[in-house]
Amino acid sequence: MNKEYVNTGRTNQKLETRNKILASAQYFLNKGLVFNLEDIANKTGISRATIYRYFSNIDILAAEAALDVSTQSPETLYDNSKGKGIEDQILEIQDYYNTLTINHENLFRKYLSAILDSSSSSPKRGARRKKTLKLVLEDTDLTNREKEDLSNLLSIYMGMEPLIITKDVCGLNNKESMELMKWGMKLLLKGLRLSKK
Repeated sequence: MNKEYVNTGRTNQKLETRNKILASAQYFLNKGLVFNLEDIANKTGISRATIYRYFSNIDILAAEAALDVSTQSPETLYDNSKGKGIEDQILEIQDYYNTLTINHENLFRKYLSAILDSSSSSPKRGARRKKTLKLVLEDTDLTNREKEDLSNLLSIYMGMEPLIITKDVCGLNNKESMELMKWGMKLLLKGLRLSKK
């Protein structure tokens, strides 16, 4: 997804267009059909050129559409964690994203490979982890800059990228990877002493 394009101009309309494109791809995926950008254009009534502004190739679109089906929205994750302490919320969010990654590891690896192979120079990821963390951090006394920096830092401890490091570089299994990332998050949170407003 070309985030620079989505975040300029009529953002809500662009997000709606992006969601239509994803829904069309999910239709083909659910039917087990092979599809291309022309098929998506015909299904949505959106031009191929417009679709290309959101997804630079069919592999990225297919992988993101498949992941989008399986992933709860940041708002839902935040709502489900309300009423808990900040640290418990963050650990619950970390557990959700790490479990999701392990359960769909092959798909995440394919998606990551597709976006890394893409020639697009714009930001390449949906950034759900960061958005979820920012929702939780809104309830803290941190400055806006601290919230931004902390959501970036905490994102490092969850998702496909740290799983690749723990498994492919360190040689850990899924359980050991989850435990190590959780331990790292706890150490980080221990030094922060976050509190609600």
